[in-house]
Amino acid sequence: MAEEKLKKRAFLSSQIDISKFNAKDFEKATDEEKKQQDVMGESTTFFKDGMRRLRKNPLAMASIVVLLVIIAIAIVAPHICPYSYSSIITVNGRRDKGATNLAPMEYSELEQSYMEESGEKLFPHLFGTDSMGRDYFIRVVYGTRVSLVVGIVAAVMVLIIGLIYGSIAGYFGGTVDLIMMRIVDVIYSLPDMLIIILLSVVLQERLEPLIKGTSFAKLGVNMISMFIVFALLYWVGMARLIRGQILQIKNNEYVLAAKSIGTPNGKILRKHIIPNCLSIIIITTALQIPSAIFTESYLSFIGLGVNIPLTSLGSLANDARGAMQTYPLRLVIPAVVISLIVLAFNLLGDGLRDAFDTKLN
Repeated sequence: MAEEKLKKRAFLSSQIDISKFNAKDFEKATDEEKKQQDVMGESTTFFKDGMRRLRKNPLAMASIVVLLVIIAIAIVAPHICPYSYSSIITVNGRRDKGATNLAPMEYSELEQSYMEESGEKLFPHLFGTDSMGRDYFIRVVYGTRVSLVVGIVAAVMVLIIGLIYGSIAGYFGGTVDLIMMRIVDVIYSLPDMLIIILLSVVLQERLEPLIKGTSFAKLGVNMISMFIVFALLYWVGMARLIRGQILQIKNNEYVLAAKSIGTPNGKILRKHIIPNCLSIIIITTALQIPSAIFTESYLSFIGLGVNIPLTSLGSLANDARGAMQTYPLRLVIPAVVISLIVLAFNLLGDGLRDAFDTKLN
């Protein structure tokens, strides 16, 4: 009687009427079916899920390949190429005065006679030489190094300063947020070009004795002034984005629960709030790198870049401007490299935005 009562479904009840099913309908799942369910229900993290979507973006993956090739050339080429970015070409210990303004893959007369006499094959000038008789390929490689380092260092500086400033303003809010955001508005209105010129003039006498004999001397006062301007001005965009994101997150239940149990503010920011801003941080940092590279390029183009003989892509383009009609490749090559780097980083930034921005998915 008890089994009969269990089989019958009560009127208007959501209980399943098992009398309509056979015993075969309730067979246990096999081991293979259980494994399939485990695979289907595999857990993932925010980063893994974003990278999975990024790998499906062909433009972003092509940009990564281009950037890896450029970085590999910038690292490996100086160890293979026997020329230096600052040294004038010499043959058998003598300066080769005829090795100026050579076309790509061309040798000077002295180099050709030396190869005929000794039977030794000299390393070719892949991009030719400049007006001073220096190998142009290795100068482009070192210019790429400088531009990439400037872009990455500037992006890291912007990330650190903007993240700390925006987190404090967004989390505490109120009067703190009001005062900090008015400071941001003032800094945002300052012209970066004018500040760089003023800092270069003011710091010329102060910094030059301090950096003399150090590794910073190769960069020069102009480049150090540029880094100072990045630290002073370029973080405001990152700070605004982080602040806006934190204003949305800080009222969520898990943040209020952490506050209610007495979790310190610093730990709440580190453990609960900033990890949920990861998409904004990744996207903005990736897009900041090409912006910094482009800024360095046009500042070097107008003579506010690295000190001679060290070079960057912008200073190479500036040097080639005078001989643009006779030797156009000297302007085209650094311009193409700048365009490739900036375009690749921008496409990668767009791919990261599509992959990690949860609002778009």
